[in-house]
Amino acid sequence: MKRLRVGIIGQGRSGRDIHAYIIKKLPELYQIVAVSDPMEDRRQRAEAELNCDAYADYRDLFQRKDLDLIINATPSQLHVPVSLECLNSGFNVLCEKPLARRVADVDKLIEASKDSGKLLAIYQQSRYSPAFEKIRQIIDSGVIGRIVQVSISYNGFARRWDWQTLQEKNGGNLLNTGPHPVDQALQLYGNDVMPKVTCMMDRANSFGDAEDYVKLILHGNGRPTIDVEISSCCVYPEGTYNVQGTLGGIKGSIQHLDWKYYKPEEAPEQSLVSEPLSNADGTPAYCGEELKWYEESWDLSQEDGGFFDQMGKKFYTMLYNSLANGQPLEITPEQVRQQIAVMEECFRQNPEFANHSF
Repeated sequence: MKRLRVGIIGQGRSGRDIHAYIIKKLPELYQIVAVSDPMEDRRQRAEAELNCDAYADYRDLFQRKDLDLIINATPSQLHVPVSLECLNSGFNVLCEKPLARRVADVDKLIEASKDSGKLLAIYQQSRYSPAFEKIRQIIDSGVIGRIVQVSISYNGFARRWDWQTLQEKNGGNLLNTGPHPVDQALQLYGNDVMPKVTCMMDRANSFGDAEDYVKLILHGNGRPTIDVEISSCCVYPEGTYNVQGTLGGIKGSIQHLDWKYYKPEEAPEQSLVSEPLSNADGTPAYCGEELKWYEESWDLSQEDGGFFDQMGKKFYTMLYNSLANGQPLEITPEQVRQQIAVMEECFRQNPEFANHSF
């Protein structure tokens, strides 16, 4: 089995604590041979921890002939220009989320990937969240019927003052956290059509000028309504997921899920009645019945390193199969383009938060 040789641009919380961390857990698939970072202490740490070369200028990576993949873990506003440079220099690229701020930039990246013949992948690892995969399995089984609404909440209370609170850095909750729930939402809504979008934004606790509260609703004829909430001013967060179906529903978090449903064939036979309902004694009656409910639950397995490790390893295994074995990407730039189109419409509806320069 060929080990893919990797270069990582950036050794911050993403480049070091996410990508290098996961790659080191897959030594049979990948080897980190080089990194770049403008901060000397981060370069020295990478050399010691990863036993690799380190450069101050990421363009020095382009001079190497041994890289199978470059990971773009730069700050968000650099995702587009740096990924374009990598593709145009003849390298396969994995870009951190958010891929871009505008659909036009996604189109540039897709075109550059086609022109160069190099792969463009986006790190949407939450597609492989064990809880989300279980939810899709339950929905696909049909036991809870047709899906009417899905609520996805990434809520908490936080005051934040770093660069990711600045619009000029492509900061804010929608671009920072949003790619995870919005990607999941679009998988449940459907990638074949652009949903109608309704979005409200606010700035509650952020020290920068970007939004830290987002309420996003995706809707359309014949599709489930998807309610996505990303709030930094929620002191009583409830579960991450709540799925409403015609035969039952699902609720829970990334750690635990419960679902409940009834079987139509076991339900009492009913037919529409237009006259007032009465009890046996002639008093007015309320429409009600007893259904036999079935209840099940699921808990995250801790055997393979927990939630973070499991979805990261699954993503990187999928990426390896694409690069080394020619299998198609399971998360394509075209799918992410739909996500960016939704986000771009959110900013259009909230112009006070639409001043991103990149």
